[in-house]
Amino acid sequence: MTVAHQPPRIARANGINICYEIFGEPTAEPMLLIMGLGGQMVLWDDAFCEQIASRGFRVIRFDNRDTGHSSKLTGGKPLTWLEMLRVRFLKSRVEAPYDLRDMSEDTTALMDVLGIHSAHLVGASMGGMIAQEIAINFPHRVRSLISMMSTTGNPELPQPKSKAVSMLMAPLPREREEYIARFKQNWKVLRGGRFSKDEALDRSRAERVFDRGLNRAGVTRQIRAVLASGSRKERLRYVKAPTLVIHGTADPLVHLNAGRDTAAAIPGAKLMIVPGMGHAIPMALWPEIVDAIDKHAHRASAKAA
Repeated sequence: MTVAHQPPRIARANGINICYEIFGEPTAEPMLLIMGLGGQMVLWDDAFCEQIASRGFRVIRFDNRDTGHSSKLTGGKPLTWLEMLRVRFLKSRVEAPYDLRDMSEDTTALMDVLGIHSAHLVGASMGGMIAQEIAINFPHRVRSLISMMSTTGNPELPQPKSKAVSMLMAPLPREREEYIARFKQNWKVLRGGRFSKDEALDRSRAERVFDRGLNRAGVTRQIRAVLASGSRKERLRYVKAPTLVIHGTADPLVHLNAGRDTAAAIPGAKLMIVPGMGHAIPMALWPEIVDAIDKHAHRASAKAA
């Protein structure tokens, strides 16, 4: 099946430039895919977007601020291990040029530019946090919410594995081949296991990301945005959108209990635990994940009709 595809464009939204791309028919139900920390929109693989679009959705992926071809901001000093420890044990406040509420307003502003009153939201990791913020603050913009491999921000939850944190804190390589090697190594850790089809594509994925441009300081600002935003657990009880929480048993970065905590915090939320899934959506799990997204979104639409 051939899926309609609108190539990348730039929208002026919330005072910044946001690069976005659309898969699917203009009349189909809109679904926004919100990527995680430092992740460019192309990490939602083209084929993954096409599979969702083929189920009857107009899929919009976009670069968050400070990522890819969207606006690069300023400010925010690099995080140190000492500052991270203070946050963890002393609950110290983190200074940040912007927070997740600002990033949620980027998303709704992009929706305004595209003439979308409400949409299904699918957020991965930090993208799940942004989607949660939209559901809390702008409930009328959300047809359904799917929070994947994400968290409430509850500080009492188990911490990431040390290897995953070290990977997150390591500075991005500047040389192309070094970056590609690091990309392959990082995603093998994040996937939490061996997925040969993905490993075979990691080089081409890394090349695409590198060639679109890296923003090392932007990753720091996004980390600060997450830390400065604190916990959403209490506020999530006001979420009205039909919610599906998807989390893997092998996630080294965001513990499975964070998914459980998210589902417990949102009234009526359903929890889908995926055995063997880490902090990524490997190709072997696409059929299961795409099917869950499709059924949840269409069920929410049918209920609202």
